[in-house]
Amino acid sequence: MSVVSELDPQMKRLRWRCRRGMRELDQLFERYLDRAWAQDSEAQRAVFLRLLECEDDKLWRWFMGYEACPDAELDATIQRILKLPA
Repeated sequence: MSVVSELDPQMKRLRWRCRRGMRELDQLFERYLDRAWAQDSEAQRAVFLRLLECEDDKLWRWFMGYEACPDAELDATIQRILKLPA
């Protein structure tokens, strides 16, 4: 995490929104913020923000592959996050 992102109020709020209370989801969302957020387009960021609006139980099933996400954009973002290096 860069010093700039630590001091940026918007990034602090975003990191707070990524806290789900489920360690696995927290780690996946943190990984996205650390590795992809800065270089993503506004459109890609908007899809990620929509993903954060989803219920935790759905997110868990989608990320773990127990269920397919019905939204193609959200599913593509999920797949990108899963492919990011740990």
